[in-house]
Amino acid sequence: MDSGQLALEIRQHAIEMVHASHASHIGAILSVTDIVAVLYNDILNINPQNPKDDNRDRLILSKGHAGVSIYVALAKKGFFDQKLLDTYYCDGSILSGHVSHKEVKGVEISTGSLGHGISVAVGMALAAKLDNKKHSVYAIVGDGECEEGSVWESALFAAHHCLDNLIVIVDHNKMQAMGTCEEQLGWKDLSKKWNAFGFHTVECDGHNHNELRKTLQIREEGKPTCIIAHTIKGKGVSFMENNLLWHYRDPQGEFYEKAKQELGVES
Repeated sequence: MDSGQLALEIRQHAIEMVHASHASHIGAILSVTDIVAVLYNDILNINPQNPKDDNRDRLILSKGHAGVSIYVALAKKGFFDQKLLDTYYCDGSILSGHVSHKEVKGVEISTGSLGHGISVAVGMALAAKLDNKKHSVYAIVGDGECEEGSVWESALFAAHHCLDNLIVIVDHNKMQAMGTCEEQLGWKDLSKKWNAFGFHTVECDGHNHNELRKTLQIREEGKPTCIIAHTIKGKGVSFMENNLLWHYRDPQGEFYEKAKQELGVES
C-alpha cells in the first residue's frame, strides 16, 4: 500500500466511523489525513511487531480530536485488528473520541487538551538527546491550537535546548471551532512566528505527498524544525471543504451518502 492508498482508506474509514458513532471533528480528521498517511507509510521508523522498541520514532498527535486518522493508520499498518475500528467511540471501547494510548498499540500518549501534546513531544526529544538516542520525535499541531500559550513555551524550550530531533508539523487549515484563525486571533504568518521562536521553518502543501515526503526529511543541525503544512479543512469531501459546520457535525442521511459516493465507499 502506498501513501495515497492509505490516505484514501483513512478518509473512507473516517466517514464510516464518525457516522456510526455520531462523533465530531470530521473536518479536522480529513485535513490531517495526508500528513498522517505519509508519516506512517514513508517516514516513521516503527514496527508493529515491537511497538515499544526503544529506537522507534515517536509521533504525538497534539490535536488529539483528529485521532481517527491515527487509529486507522495504525490498524492498516498492523498494530491491531482492523475490526476494532468498528467500536470507535462506543461504550467500553478502547478507541476514544480523542486519541488514547490506553491499551492501543502504537499510540504514544493520550491527547486532546490542546497544547499538551507538543509539550510532551518536547520532553521526549530532550530525553532522547540526554540518552544519546538517534530517533526523531514528531508532533502534529493544529493552527488553532497555536493560540495556546503552552505551545510557545514548548517552542522556546525546544529551541533553547537545540532539539534538532524534534519536528513540529502544523496542520494549517486556517480554521478552528468557531471561525477562521484570522478572525479569532489574527494569524498572519505562522512561519515567521515559529522562525522567531528559534525553529528552522519550512512550508509545504499538506496534501501533496511528494512534497510532504521531501519536506519531512529537512533538518538543520542545532535547531528544531517546524513544517507549516497548508491544508484544507474537510479535504476530500467537496461539501465539507472549508465549511465550518463540519468541525462538530457528523455525516448522516444524504450527507453521509454523498460523502461515501465521493470517497468510493461501498454501500
